[in-house]
Amino acid sequence: MIVEICVDSLASAIAADRGGADRVELCEQLEVGGVTPALSLVRDVRAAIKCKLHVLIRVRAGDFFYTGAEVATMLRQIEAMKSHGADGVVIGVLDGACRIDVADTHELVRRARPLTATFHRAFDQSPNPDRALNDVIVAGCERVLTTGGARNDGGEFATALEGADSLHALTQAGAGRITVLAGGGIRASNVAEVIRRTGVTEVHSSLIDHASYRSGAPFTLTEDQVRAFIRACRS
Repeated sequence: MIVEICVDSLASAIAADRGGADRVELCEQLEVGGVTPALSLVRDVRAAIKCKLHVLIRVRAGDFFYTGAEVATMLRQIEAMKSHGADGVVIGVLDGACRIDVADTHELVRRARPLTATFHRAFDQSPNPDRALNDVIVAGCERVLTTGGARNDGGEFATALEGADSLHALTQAGAGRITVLAGGGIRASNVAEVIRRTGVTEVHSSLIDHASYRSGAPFTLTEDQVRAFIRACRS
């Protein structure tokens, strides 16, 4: 079981690493879903941690429909992350119909090589998860971060637990072709059930409660929080 912890600070990255995480996804502004972190933060985190470092490439908050100029900016950001020791990038581009923009995503993946590429939760906005999964594979991504693309009774994006059936189907469909990374509302209290119901081999969490997300209050992980989460994953 591979455990990825999403962080937006040096202190949280160090806690994730020392707590036993296999991988850190680094971003800034988690309260808006994350944007590309400053190079100074990437450099400091890379120097401080031993685990794998994946960096979010997202030029701004909001939707995932990017102009040509924005895509060009993300391509430059990828080049910078390669020179600052990242092991992978986390990317995602949609078209106006919320389908995967295969051409632009493929160009981001191509520029990232030899780093690995994860398609982020923009995937969940796609109206057809099966088609979206195939498009992400065609674009060249090794991994997709998703709740399964399901929505709850209120029409909001589901958590990974709420989308467990869809996650299981995607995991089966992607077997041997792409890794499905379960994320979205996963905590120590529910991660074992998510794993049991979906069959995923990788999980992703920031370990931040929803109240903290909404308030935008500063949040720093502790090693104990990470260890408890990992014990729950591997119990």
